[in-house]
Amino acid sequence: MADSETTPSPAAHQPYVADNVRMPEFTWPAVLVGAVLGIIFGASSLYLVLKVGMTVSASIPVAVLSITLFRLFSRVFGVRQATILENNIVQTTGSAGESIAFGVGVTMPAVMILGFEMEITRVMVVSVLGGILGILMMIPLRRAFIVKQHGKLTYPEGTACADVLIIGETGGASARTVFAGFGVAFVYQFLCKGLRWWKEIAARPLDWFLGAKPALEADPALLGVGYIIGTRTSCVIVAGGILQAFLLVPAIRFFGQGLSQPLYPAVVPIASMNADRIYEVYVRYIGAGAVAAGGIISLCQALPLIVSSVASGLRDIGGAVTGAGDSRRTNRDLPLATVLFGSLFLVLAIWVFLGVDPQAGGSWSLRSIFQWSNLAAAVLIVLFGFLFVTVSSRLTGEIGSSSNPISGMTIATLLLTCLVFLLLGWTAAPYRLMALSIAAVVCIASSNGGTTSQDLKTGFLVGATPKWQQFAIGVGTVSSALVIGAVLLAMNQSSTIYSTKNLPELKQPLDMDHLKATAQQAKAPGDQQLYYVWHATEGNREGVPPAKYLVNDRGKICYLVDPGISGKLTRRDDGTEVQKYNPPQAELFALITNGILSQKLPWVLVLLGVAIALVVELCGVSSLAFAVGVYLPLSTSAPIFAGGLVRYLIEKVRRKRGPAAAELESEMSPGALLATGYIAGGTIAGVLIAFLNFNDTIVHRLAFWQYRSAPAAATAPFDAQCAALAESELGRHASPKRIERLTARVHRLNDNLLYRYVQVPRRTMVKLPQNGRFMSAVDSTLGEVAQETLHSPNKASLLFDLNQDRLKLPDSLPPGVMLKIPQRNAPALIAFLLLAVFLAAVGTGWIMRPKA
Repeated sequence: MADSETTPSPAAHQPYVADNVRMPEFTWPAVLVGAVLGIIFGASSLYLVLKVGMTVSASIPVAVLSITLFRLFSRVFGVRQATILENNIVQTTGSAGESIAFGVGVTMPAVMILGFEMEITRVMVVSVLGGILGILMMIPLRRAFIVKQHGKLTYPEGTACADVLIIGETGGASARTVFAGFGVAFVYQFLCKGLRWWKEIAARPLDWFLGAKPALEADPALLGVGYIIGTRTSCVIVAGGILQAFLLVPAIRFFGQGLSQPLYPAVVPIASMNADRIYEVYVRYIGAGAVAAGGIISLCQALPLIVSSVASGLRDIGGAVTGAGDSRRTNRDLPLATVLFGSLFLVLAIWVFLGVDPQAGGSWSLRSIFQWSNLAAAVLIVLFGFLFVTVSSRLTGEIGSSSNPISGMTIATLLLTCLVFLLLGWTAAPYRLMALSIAAVVCIASSNGGTTSQDLKTGFLVGATPKWQQFAIGVGTVSSALVIGAVLLAMNQSSTIYSTKNLPELKQPLDMDHLKATAQQAKAPGDQQLYYVWHATEGNREGVPPAKYLVNDRGKICYLVDPGISGKLTRRDDGTEVQKYNPPQAELFALITNGILSQKLPWVLVLLGVAIALVVELCGVSSLAFAVGVYLPLSTSAPIFAGGLVRYLIEKVRRKRGPAAAELESEMSPGALLATGYIAGGTIAGVLIAFLNFNDTIVHRLAFWQYRSAPAAATAPFDAQCAALAESELGRHASPKRIERLTARVHRLNDNLLYRYVQVPRRTMVKLPQNGRFMSAVDSTLGEVAQETLHSPNKASLLFDLNQDRLKLPDSLPPGVMLKIPQRNAPALIAFLLLAVFLAAVGTGWIMRPKA
């Protein structure tokens, strides 16, 4: 951007709190409240990243809540009210959670997708080091970007947050709206995902359009996201979803239905795949290519700004150093010695703690410290970190945090790192872990650097002390990083499925000597036996699909371990539904790393996505937003579009009320604050409900009324029993396709019941997990044996898997056994419509009108 003659000089700026004013600022109550709010909004943002690959700024909600909470404390306990500088410290500390969550959520799951364990130590170290690196690199840039270019770099979120703090007297009414949205979304999610009163996703395949499947996820957080990002962006995202669901999937189904053999990368013919499976096997690669191209295009578009940012940063750092002797309170940074020694410490810490030992399969060992590749990784991180923190800080000032191409910077880092590794011959699997770790630290540093610059801009406007802000965001970074890593692993583990169904057969025996020497051991839920963990990679000699398996000491696969993040199974063996997370960027980063270093990638599909991004960009549309829509399921982009549609209607109503009400929605408007509450309440409830999956008993009791039921038909095979129930549910006049589809759903929902009614004759010796034995004293069913021995009839399938040589699966269920009926779409659509109506009513001022 060219300099303007009207640009105000830094000397003309007068902060809200004058430099000579002394008031409480960096107090422990402020830091503590900020850290707690940062952890809460960080967990919320992590959930959102895992769902849709994006976050929304947490600074303004944290500022509003800070003002309200301290006013409440003042009334209840009779203590003084917090100063504006203390509230600024709260929002500075709390804002770190969102930036850390984004960096962790888009990068660390890729480690697991590539077949490595997502270890808590690596996640935490990457989070802390990346966050601290972003802060350290931003300190010498503050004078260059915040002070010297005041009036030129606007920092929109930071300026808006300063406005919120300055007009803090409106915080009570604004916070009421945020809390209302939080409460409504929390209760909604608990009824939907906890008590299972209605479906999460309303979907119905179209019989007359083979392969097409309209779908909508009734999620308040996604509705709020659509409202916050605006009508234009939400329309672009859903356009990508429409292309994916109504063109790419049907086209693949149409052209491939005549093939008798599988088409790579599928392992079954296209004719036998439904729309969801076609999306998973083919369209995700196309979407990944589009997202990669969109990220690179956005980075190239910002290239002039990037070059000027780096040049300006390096040039102005000298001026900043010469002015470092300025003793004014509002110009007091942490000393540059802290930056230099801190950066040196980070290099050593990265070298020591993030290193991998290729001889140990990528695990850390003392030998990893002496690997030159690990020192090279540390140097690359600091170089890329300084480059992209500079770029991120400058671009944030130009276009705001929401438009900052962090994903593009991470893609560029990953591409360059992988190419360097490829040239050096570092292509073994452990080096992929190292490449991803480099990209993860740089991504988190860039994200946190942009957030830090927004916070420092807020402080510059209100008259804060930069040193205390830098301390505060450091505290927020460390506290959020330590907790968010644990939350990420807990969310993954809570949705992980240990399945004994349809396990693959080994075409060649496993090398058990090597597995016993290198692999760790683990247990499955409800099974006390220790198994060896085997990560089957693409193209393995044993001829099984790539996945994580638990293998016994005889080399037999006993469990398929389907992870919560980027997993494929959505039901446990007992029929319990499990929420899965599919972050688009993480799968993209894994695809890039594996594709370059292994030189194996379905490039045709990826290049199709690249072509789509180029066409869309040439049409003048944001290719990155469109590509995210292509990658995400239509069920995810549809509620985002609904949020954008609600915002469009509200703005249209406001325009009709006259000039005074015609301003477009701001981040402090009632609709935006309610949408923020929707996001916070919906995502926090989602995180808490996800943790309930650690206890199957609680899940089953909460979801007791999830399904209606009807008795199984008498004297008929199980398939016929399911078909009879489907025909009874839909009516005789329903189309054969609908009846066939519902029959399949009833079959999937109830096939676990067959295991319960396996007959166990008297005196039959039943094998139990961990080499246990049980002899039945009377004729019984396997469900009764499972209840007596494993305390759950749902584990009858586990017993059957252990006793297939002596037990037989029945052909049908006994007459009168109650079969579950899948939920209808209507309740979910009605509940979601009520959410949207409430948002529209608040946004237009029909209810909860703000006080004058």
